[in-house]
Amino acid sequence: MGKRTRTQTAAEQKQYAVEAEWTTADLALLKELKKAEALLPDDAPRALLSVRLSVLTDDTTSPVRQELDLRMLARDRGYRVVGVASDLNVSATKVPPWKRKELGDWLNNRAPEFDVLLFWKLDRFVRRLTDLSTVIDWCLKYGKNLVSKNDSIDLTTTAGKIMVTIIGGIAEIEAANTSTRVASLWDYTKTQSGWLVGKPTYGYETAQNESGRAVLVINEDAYKALQWCRNAAMRAKPASARRMVRVLVRAGLCGPGLTTSTLIRRLRNPALMGYRVEEDKNGGVRRSKIVLGSNAKPIRVADPIFTEDEFNSLQSALDQRRRDQPARKPDGATKFLRVLICHDCGTNMRVHKTGYNGRSYAYLRCYECKSGGQGAPHPEAIYRKLVDDVLKVLGDEPVMTREYRQGAEARKEQQRLEQSISYYMTGLEPGGRFTKTRFTKEQAEKTMDDLIKQLEAADPESTQDRWVAVHNGKSFRERWEEGGMEAMAADLLRVGVKCKIKRTKVKGIRAPHIHMKLMIPKDVRGRLILKEDDFAEAF
Repeated sequence: MGKRTRTQTAAEQKQYAVEAEWTTADLALLKELKKAEALLPDDAPRALLSVRLSVLTDDTTSPVRQELDLRMLARDRGYRVVGVASDLNVSATKVPPWKRKELGDWLNNRAPEFDVLLFWKLDRFVRRLTDLSTVIDWCLKYGKNLVSKNDSIDLTTTAGKIMVTIIGGIAEIEAANTSTRVASLWDYTKTQSGWLVGKPTYGYETAQNESGRAVLVINEDAYKALQWCRNAAMRAKPASARRMVRVLVRAGLCGPGLTTSTLIRRLRNPALMGYRVEEDKNGGVRRSKIVLGSNAKPIRVADPIFTEDEFNSLQSALDQRRRDQPARKPDGATKFLRVLICHDCGTNMRVHKTGYNGRSYAYLRCYECKSGGQGAPHPEAIYRKLVDDVLKVLGDEPVMTREYRQGAEARKEQQRLEQSISYYMTGLEPGGRFTKTRFTKEQAEKTMDDLIKQLEAADPESTQDRWVAVHNGKSFRERWEEGGMEAMAADLLRVGVKCKIKRTKVKGIRAPHIHMKLMIPKDVRGRLILKEDDFAEAF
């Protein structure tokens, strides 16, 4: 079976370095644009420039040219440039705007700092209609404008609003059909002997045959590793799974992250016989089962690594050394993972379960300490103690949510008050319209005083776009009572709260003494504020 490989061209492999692209002429133009920008009034709309490039070729527009063009567009429209979100070597197909390092930070955390988002061309900004629709919805929600230099996208124009409607409709149709297409594709794929999509099972890799179609071939290193493991398991004195892992990692046939459970799962996969398989979830245990074709026989998709007899004998050998482990919990065996850490080595504490004489035992152990350190028994008791300590410190804190407040209405009201005060001040000048009679003068003075009081009472911050923290009426104690340990663990992990577990050996006693130290950041109140995810995946 022929195998061909593809190589990238030099242009495809090149990553863009922006520092080397600014010429003397570019810098001179940039200086002129910034001088013109300095003359703008203080209330000029604030523009954020979005610059993106995946790879630099002769056909692409360099980030320098994109930035300069957008700065000229901002000058022509009277925008003040407040920032440049430059995401280089980033694919618009793979990474949506809100997940890019620069632009994502502006969209998620710095929305009050700009009014309009400028980009050079649609394909420089997004390449998926659903992504563009999501950004447009975000702009409408937060009162931002979206302007393209080379496309008819401007949320303040009639043509731009029509474009939004069309894009939104197309995106909705595409999103509604996505799940159907994907499910249909996978159902069709399972019935085919050829390899169409998906990640190959360990032991195989994709290649192209002579006709250019994708096929599965045996990976040589994986083949050696699997065959060695089978021979080691079939010996008179079989090697343990832990021993197999050490040998494979030391030989360089597997990566250092290989675990015994992963190795056992690989050895038990019936795909090693060359058959198509699918995941079979049974009680939280990850297993694979053979897919049968229309003739009720297994579908072969590759040459076998093990024959059926070899595979079955391997399973029998593994069964003889199998330990009955408790069923895997869907949410994991360890609660407060990445919150509970070892005092000595600083790594995460994890639950390890063992069985002896029909009884099950659970211990909290770490990674770096020898043999996991002194095992901390009774994880549930440690969980309860952690919950009590957290409730004492943070339970009464109010649950605050971050909300976005626009200052446009407050700015209009401030401008109205200032214009009204100016109007009455002009009328009260000698010879003005309100000085003709005593009555009109007194009424005008009273009205102007009321307007001045309203202007003085207005909060200056209300005229600015800003984030505000709003109490939702609950305390974190109530929030955690409703959501349980899972909700508390998620909040502690988000906030950065840690709990150090120190285990001290006690003479004559098997179980060590456990000391817990809760570590809470100084700015915990700010971190506790809940932030709505405007870009949560809908599909």
